Amino acid sequence: MRFLTTFHLWPFLDTVVSLLTAFVLGTAIGAERQFRQRTAGLRTNALVAIGAAAFVDLGQRLGGDVESIRIIAYVVSGIGFLGAGVIMKEGLNVRGLNTAATLWCSAAVGAIAGSDMVAEAVLLTAVVLTANTALRPLVDAINRIPIAGRHVEATYTVSLTTRAGNAGPVGDLLVEHLEAAQLPVAELATAELGEDQATVTATLTSTSIEVEELDRITDHFTAVHGIAHATWAAHTQD
Repeated sequence: MRFLTTFHLWPFLDTVVSLLTAFVLGTAIGAERQFRQRTAGLRTNALVAIGAAAFVDLGQRLGGDVESIRIIAYVVSGIGFLGAGVIMKEGLNVRGLNTAATLWCSAAVGAIAGSDMVAEAVLLTAVVLTANTALRPLVDAINRIPIAGRHVEATYTVSLTTRAGNAGPVGDLLVEHLEAAQLPVAELATAELGEDQATVTATLTSTSIEVEELDRITDHFTAVHGIAHATWAAHTQD
């Protein structure tokens, strides 16, 4: 039986330590994600860390450090496909980037554990948990800063609510005013609201503009063209 010739107690115990370390640390990272009800939660992060540790440990046992480095390179690129699966686009917003980045970090924790650097794996886990928890209040504080009066890099939309029969002319007029203000329009869309109302929405190609210009345009449509509801929005959420 080949098992009897390939089994060695001390290398086996080394593998046990690597996999258990990856399991514990991946579970710690995943628990925080699970608590916040993210797409990739406890089991996913734990399995990513365990899988990365298993591949790196296998490469190290079969081919030494050089082979384990090659395995790590494949883990780094391969985890990108898994991360892409949790990124979702909802309209103009993209969600899941933080979750995908956390999966990438879980793979790094597993790779370090598989390389028998337990202390370094624990350190990275602590840094990842700090980034996902301690930085949250800072993110919330930044998001609460008023957008008005600042140059903000974002996706801007201007929306007008008008009679359904006037949606076409109003859309053309909106594009004309925006382009006159040197705000090129990337997309113009119309959505019906009931039987006699429609919303015309222009998405701008600009990513950093003076918000006062958008205020001026929406105020103009309300005062001059009799638009009942004219507003603009900046979409900055990842």
